This record gives sequence, C-alpha cells and structure tokens, in this order.
Amino acid sequence: MASHGLTVGFLAEIMQGNELQNPVVQILGSKRIAGSGEQSERYRLLISDGKTLYSFAMLGTQLNDLQKQGKLPEYTIIRIDRYTTSVVNRNEKGEKRVLIIVELTVLKDGGLVGEKIGNPQSLTESASQAASGGGSASGNEKPRPMDTNSTGGISNGSSYGANRSMLSSATQQKDNITLTDSLTHPISSLSPYQNKWVIKARVISKSGIRTWSNAKGEGKLFSMDLMDESGEIRLTAFKEQCDRYYPMIEVDNVYLISKCQLKPANKQYSSLKNDYEMTMTNDTIVQKCTDADGAMPEIQYNFVPISQIANLEPNALVDIIGMCKEASEMVQFTAKTSGRELRKREITLVDDSKASVQLTLWGDDAQNFPATTNPVVLVKGGRVSEFGGGKTLGLIGGSVMKLDPDNEAATRVRSWYASGGADQALNSVSARTGGGAAGMATEWISFQEAKDRNLGAGDKPDYFQIKAMIHTIKSSNAVYKACPQTDCNKKVIDQENGQFRCEKCNADFPNFKYRLLVNMLIGDWTSNRWVTVFTELAEEMLGKTSQEIGSSLEFNKEEAERIFSAVSFKSFVFKLRTKVEYFGEQPRNKTSAVSVAPVNHKEYNALMIKSIQELTGVGKN
Repeated sequence: MASHGLTVGFLAEIMQGNELQNPVVQILGSKRIAGSGEQSERYRLLISDGKTLYSFAMLGTQLNDLQKQGKLPEYTIIRIDRYTTSVVNRNEKGEKRVLIIVELTVLKDGGLVGEKIGNPQSLTESASQAASGGGSASGNEKPRPMDTNSTGGISNGSSYGANRSMLSSATQQKDNITLTDSLTHPISSLSPYQNKWVIKARVISKSGIRTWSNAKGEGKLFSMDLMDESGEIRLTAFKEQCDRYYPMIEVDNVYLISKCQLKPANKQYSSLKNDYEMTMTNDTIVQKCTDADGAMPEIQYNFVPISQIANLEPNALVDIIGMCKEASEMVQFTAKTSGRELRKREITLVDDSKASVQLTLWGDDAQNFPATTNPVVLVKGGRVSEFGGGKTLGLIGGSVMKLDPDNEAATRVRSWYASGGADQALNSVSARTGGGAAGMATEWISFQEAKDRNLGAGDKPDYFQIKAMIHTIKSSNAVYKACPQTDCNKKVIDQENGQFRCEKCNADFPNFKYRLLVNMLIGDWTSNRWVTVFTELAEEMLGKTSQEIGSSLEFNKEEAERIFSAVSFKSFVFKLRTKVEYFGEQPRNKTSAVSVAPVNHKEYNALMIKSIQELTGVGKN
C-alpha cells in the first residue's frame, strides 16, 4: 500500500513539544462542535500520520469554509502549512496537547485515496506511549466517533478541558505570581464554563479611558483587542483594573493573561470573530511576555488607497497609511450639549494614489500629535464619515494610530512623498460637493426631476440642491435621549429608577443629553418629500439648542409648538443627500439634509434669470 508521503511519527513528535515543518497527514473523520453562535462553530478532526491516530486536532475558524464546502472529506491527505499547539493537561504520564491547524493545503482528495493509509494506532496522553505505538484501537477498525466529554477533550460547545496547572496557592499575593511557566490555552478554546486558564496574546488595539458617573458612584474603563494563532477576543478593564493596567498595556506587545470573566459578546459593538468577550476581575493577572514576539502572529493590515475612500459607505472601517501633509492647530472649545471642554485637530493625509483625506483627532490624540514633523500616519480601523458629499476619517474605540511605523508600506509612501509626491496635485476625497453660504455650486434640480432621474438608486448616494418650503414638522418625536458622553450619541434606555443605560458604553448614567432628529415635509413647486434634519442643522434652523427643545417638549408643550411653528411655511436652500435603502424587502428613498441656509434672494434670482436664458435663448451672444 502506498504511503502517499505521510510524515510518519509527526504526531508523537509534537506531543513531546517538538516542531516539524509542513507535515503531511490524512483526515479520517471530523465532528462539528457547535457553540452559541456561528462564529464559535469549530471542527474537530481525527487525523493520522500513518502510524498514529490523533483526535485532538482543530481547524482554525478561518478554515471552516473548507469543511462546509466538503473539501475535507474522509481519507483526504493534507499538508499542514502552519499550526500551533497548546498544552491542556499535564500529569505524571506526560502532556496532552491540542493541535490547531491554521493553514493547510489539500494534496489529494479523499475520494481519490479511498482508504485509510497504514495501520495507525491511537495516541495516548503519554508522548512516550504514543511513540511506541501503544493504544487500544485496532488498525482494521473504523475510527470510533469522537466523544466530547472525556478529560481534556472538547466540552460545552467549543471549549477545551480545564488547564490543570496550579498558578499559585490561594493565599499567595497576586503581585508575586508569575505566569511565565504556566500552560497556555488558545483564545478559541475559552468559554464561560472554565476558569483555570492562561492565554498568551498580542494586543492589536487599545481604547482610551472612558468615565461615567451615576448614583452608585463614578467609574472608568478601557478595552483592548487580543489575538493569537487561534483567534481574537476583547478584554475590558473597569475602575481599579483600569488604573492598574492602562499604563502597562501597549499595542503590539504580547501578554500572559489569566483569571478574567467571560460573557457573551455584544455583536452590535464588536466586529471580532468571537462569541465571547472578557472582563477583568480583582483576581486578574496580566504580565508582559518578553520572549513571545516571534511566536505570536503579527497584526494584519488591509491598506486601502486614499483615493478609494470616496467610494466607501459612511461608518465603514478602513486601514490606511499616508504622509501627514498638513496639520491644523489644536483648538479647544466647549460642547453646547454637555458643557465639556473638547480638544480637536485636523490633519491631511496623502498617498501615492494622488489623493488626500482629512483625519480628525480628539482629546489626547489631538494634543500629542507632532504637527511640525510631517510623520507617516498608519490608521487601523478608522471610521469613514460623510459630510457635504465629502468623506473624512476619525478614530473610534477599536482604532489604532501609529506614527512613523517601521514597515514596507511606510517606506513606500515616505519615498513617494520625498521624490515629488509632496508637490503633486491631489484630489481631496474630503472636499464637499457644494460651496458658498447658500451652496450655489451644487446642481439645482426639482423634486420631480430627482424622481424622474431616480436619484439615490445607484451604489452611491446622490446630492442635489433645492429651494423648498417647510410644510409639516413631526414635533412629537423630534428629540431623543442620548448618552451624555461627549463622543457617544447612542439612544439610552430609561430604567425608570433614575438611571439611564447606554448599551454602547456599557454603563449607567444619572443624566442624558437631548439629540435632535427632526423629520419634516418640504416641498417645491413640483412635489414634496420627507427629509431628516440632524442635531446641528436643526439647531441652526430652529434657533434653539437640543436641550432647550427637549425640555420644552417634555415640560412645556405650548412653547415647543411655538418653536416649531416659527419655521413652518418658511423657505430655505437645502442641500440633500438621497439614497435608496431597504427595510426588509421594501425599498425606501431616504433623504437627509447635509446643509441648510436661508435663501439669498439676490443669488437665487440671478440663478433663475440664467435658467430662463438657457431655456429661451434670450440674452445669449
């Protein structure tokens, strides 16, 4: 019988802690391990190296599609291009390791092989027994179904067995504990059903510190995203843990972490591929791992040319790298709604796609930015915003910004800039499509023309100008109660106990701020349309702050009606953004105002005269 090039003895070698490059093995069975959601779904494999059987092999989640598409059937021969192992049990008989396959190549389809190769025997917990061929399975037997409740096996969905190494005695002080020699678990094996584990992971992003205040007291928090060879997960620290670990944690460094609480992840606020997230407790231990940089995967970037940002939808997350061509002075101002002091700086980034984009920095990022040195700026997970038809970038909780990083992309953009890129004419993706106080530079069309041209039905939103009169305002739902944090406008939940909960910030507050979301029916001489006007523009139109309008709606209805009636049947110049969006299967043309200005009758009359001349030919030379 042909051996098909299997790497005989590979499994016994890895059980002894050795590593082999590109081993070839045969798949003899697989089992789906379902978790609480699709992201935690795992596949466990029974593999053979021709001499030994091993059932503690797992596919990395990024390889799940291969199994779902039927590309890894029984008897398939694969080459393992990249893998990692982790000790999950150690006793007097030896060690038990789990093998996680990160990358593989299918060498021969199982349908073509059609049989089990060799006479492999089961690998026991002892590496020495495995090497000598000990085991209970007969070579002529069909591989037994893999159970999920044996010691050290897979249980409770997608978790491995508990780490049995003792980190310290119960009375030992946490500061004296060292995790350096502890057995480690893959991130993908963690679940709320086990609590004795240590992970070794790289920090790929770190948020700033957020604070809150409620009837129970004040607090602070920060979060960081972690990754290892098997997956990724978010870790959040509160209060004392925030003070203790925030100065210690640095992006790109590798840490040993133990004794955190796991809970289901809030997918609304996290894009990580993990159904769980972690919270630090009083028992949590975090220690820097100085010798693990080479063992952990590097942070992966998917850089997008700046010119392509113009084609992205608002709120999309993007990785970019560019030279800082300009940086504004840092400005300090007081927020109207919260009264807090804010710091802001805007920088212009350019790259060899011959385009520029505006990046807005806040707080410490704005204050600490070296505006005079023109650094290379790397942004991972920057959020795209849209205003006036132009696209800008900002940093959010999971974003990472690095200055003058040492990588190939930074070298390329720095070389381009120095060899003439600084003097090239650049297209700004942040430039607004309108201009002037009344925005006369943007195309003027009527509502009927917008309908006839089916504006908003394409892949990107459309913009147009119109002079329209306000007919009706839905005042009853013109405001909502939002999170009082400066950088959060999420609607809060009134818990009817004097506390308001923001799910985005995961915190309770004794107060809130009002935000405007005004729906109004506006019309020109051809038709009318419902338009949404957001906080800043609505405050300008109504001449009142969100707080004043919200208080009036709640405590003085007559005053609120006077505020809204004051603009009824008045005409404004609106610049509108229109885009067809689907609610269920029903398309709706969603239109919102991006600028509103009083009518400049002199400019508007000149525009009308020019239009009449173009239609009639009168006045042309």
